[in-house]
Amino acid sequence: MHKRAMVIFGATGDLASKMLFPSLYYLDADGLLPSELSIVGTARNPLDLPARVRALVAERVGESFSEDVWARFAKRLSYFAGDAQKEDDYKLLAEKLQGVEETIFYLATSPDFFATIAQHLNGAGLSKAPARIMVEKPIGHDLASCRKIEAALEDAFGEDRIFRVDHYLGKEAVQNLLALRFANTLFEPLWNKDSIEHVQITVAETVGVDGRWSYYDRYGALRDIVQNHLLQLLCLVAMEPPADLQPDSVRNEKVKVIRSLRPIGADDVERRTVRGQYTRGFVGGTEVAGYTGEKDGRESDTETFVAIAAHVDNWRWAGVPFYLRTGKRLAERNTQIVVQFRPVPHSIFPRRGLVANRLTIRLQPEEEISLCIMNKTPSLDRGGMQLKPLSLNLSLIEAFKRTRRRIAYERLFLDALAGNQTLFVRRDETEAAWAWIDRIAEGWQERDMKPMPYAAGSGGPSSQHALTERHGGAWIE
Repeated sequence: MHKRAMVIFGATGDLASKMLFPSLYYLDADGLLPSELSIVGTARNPLDLPARVRALVAERVGESFSEDVWARFAKRLSYFAGDAQKEDDYKLLAEKLQGVEETIFYLATSPDFFATIAQHLNGAGLSKAPARIMVEKPIGHDLASCRKIEAALEDAFGEDRIFRVDHYLGKEAVQNLLALRFANTLFEPLWNKDSIEHVQITVAETVGVDGRWSYYDRYGALRDIVQNHLLQLLCLVAMEPPADLQPDSVRNEKVKVIRSLRPIGADDVERRTVRGQYTRGFVGGTEVAGYTGEKDGRESDTETFVAIAAHVDNWRWAGVPFYLRTGKRLAERNTQIVVQFRPVPHSIFPRRGLVANRLTIRLQPEEEISLCIMNKTPSLDRGGMQLKPLSLNLSLIEAFKRTRRRIAYERLFLDALAGNQTLFVRRDETEAAWAWIDRIAEGWQERDMKPMPYAAGSGGPSSQHALTERHGGAWIE
């Protein structure tokens, strides 16, 4: 039988604990993991991996935890204690994987280790085809560091065996964007500058950075969220219809969007972007510390909130603003895409109360799609027909009650095992995103643009509203 293995570097970290191992358990429970697949966790310190994973999975799965499934899953698990930076340890890892014919290496570590791990895997002969590697975002800290990591990855594995992970692309609601646009004649004819006034994409979190302070203080919201999650959502909204669903067909169109983004540099960074940093406040009725208070009161200029007025300069979207916004310690947890259509060109109804159509796609906390339309108010009013906006709602939770809400990583694992790169980011796409982000970061530095304070539990800095008001709009909360 063809022996396969998945090796998870950083097996004791939060990502592996909260997402990766539970996802693999769920796939095993559904009979979707290859029977011959073994799972090897690796980190520096000795560990009873099965015992640790059992506790993590049981907590995540809850009442649906199955002893029979666990017994089968536990047989797949093993552990290798090794230092990712020590070349000699990879020779020992190679001995452990002896007889395995196909390996997937998952790098759930800091981006600082990506290049080193790839180089050592290559040196130990572990990167030969058909071995694959999965790497978490962000790849690097800027374009220069990204290129160094990418060179090491490509030298060891080659582009066709590198799977760059942005877990948002594994979410059902995100994939549903493709179905919504390209499987329905209702929207695509209207999906352009003639019918759409603006687009808003928001990733709002109530949590702070907590134990990730040292990592987050190096990256900030611009590099941690905008460079990947927000730009990926923008690409799926703005991309042209691909010829088919083959990986390169989809990714070619996404790259075109990023390359069409109007640069934002020192000349307009103050007018088109907003930086913020949360201070002490209340979230959910509980007092929480400010960003600097979460790490010994150390001062920092790192942003925890970013808002951007972006433009995609091509024929489809010329003149249409794309408002991007993300922040931590905000009032509500909410990820959504709002497509605001233009008002009707001429109204035969009283203007009072007339609202333009609006499509809202919510990704979290619940996955749903709603379309705001105008409807006649039931009445015998002699003053003329009165209208009221109503929503046509499609709740994915309600529509698929009997279907378990999957972890995004489940889909990504399945695709990586099958060698399907459609939902993974290509190198030129990553580098194009960094080039755009670097211009903004350099503009902030040149203009000495410090983050504006906002209270934890609020909606973010008030200056964000100027971005939309310049075009006569407002943020949709």
